[in-house]
Amino acid sequence: MTMFPDPIDALARQVIDAARRSGLRIATAESCTGGLVSAALCAVAGASDVFDRGFVTYSNTAKMEMLGVPASTLGAFGAASEPTARAMAKGALAHSDADLAVSITGIAGPGGGSPEKPVGTVYLAVARRDGAVQCRHESFGDRGRETIQLDSLVSALTMLIDAPA
Repeated sequence: MTMFPDPIDALARQVIDAARRSGLRIATAESCTGGLVSAALCAVAGASDVFDRGFVTYSNTAKMEMLGVPASTLGAFGAASEPTARAMAKGALAHSDADLAVSITGIAGPGGGSPEKPVGTVYLAVARRDGAVQCRHESFGDRGRETIQLDSLVSALTMLIDAPA
């Protein structure tokens, strides 16, 4: 029994198993989820075989200092954007020994949304050491902070499962 519901625990186990089979190490770079992806992965026994580290970069300053996200990217596109998610995932690779990194940035609410980027807007990216990057934009809607964070967690885990293939 972990702290996460069974479906999330099962996804985390799949991520760990897929990474182990592929010989890949994982890093995370999280903003709006505040470390939930790292926690879900580390809740799986044996995660240390494949989990390298997690970065919780909630502020823009943290994104720049810890992941090397350019100030110009944040200025031009904002924290909740595909370019920022892409830069966060690449930065997690650059600042770790991982082969695969997932990033999440978005607006979990209840405030912070705008007409262009309403609450529930989330961007995710998975970057591989070989240079491949996959991005996803989710519009979860304003269904509550916890729901948005958990839905983001599920999306990140799903992206990681698909990445090693």
